[in-house]
Amino acid sequence: MKFYNSVGPNPHVVKMFMAEKGLEIPREEINLMAGENRQPPYVAKNPTGQMPALELDDGVVLSEITAICEYLDEKHPNPPLIGATPEERAVTRMWARRIDLNILEPMANGFRYSQGLALFQNRMRCIPQAADDLKAIAAEKLAWLDGQMAGKTWIVGDRFTLADILLYCFLQFGAQVGQPLDPANKNIAAWLERVKARPSAAAA
Repeated sequence: MKFYNSVGPNPHVVKMFMAEKGLEIPREEINLMAGENRQPPYVAKNPTGQMPALELDDGVVLSEITAICEYLDEKHPNPPLIGATPEERAVTRMWARRIDLNILEPMANGFRYSQGLALFQNRMRCIPQAADDLKAIAAEKLAWLDGQMAGKTWIVGDRFTLADILLYCFLQFGAQVGQPLDPANKNIAAWLERVKARPSAAAA
């Protein structure tokens, strides 16, 4: 296998996931800042031009971070980061979906349409007038999630999962691009410190 790596929160998710699994996969660095991910030869492997991607031994290329992580979880089930039973996997996927759609996507696009506009305006359709509202949506959903985290160690309960990795990597990203976590979200702030204490949090 080969992991196509770059800067950004999406590659960070997969690298942290791999670190939790103890996996070492050969990497090829793609210069996202220079737009290598939007040019040949990378787009021949991943026509969406997104980062990261995982090329399997048979030549199949996976390019969505949840698909990559689920594949790795099935190939290397211990420790389980999606779940060990159908019920556990369903709960993890439910929370990962909620976090992805309600927090990560508006946070990322809020950045792309504002601070990241110079980098992204020639790579995708950007809507600068939507940036502030998208950031507000992410903040509102984080406040909602904070309420849901009361009494929990991890997002799904007592299991550390992909849902935790997704949120952690994007909150780290948000803190660097003008979308820091509101300290009023005390449950998430405490959770964040627990995640930071995990060795995988240093994966790069």
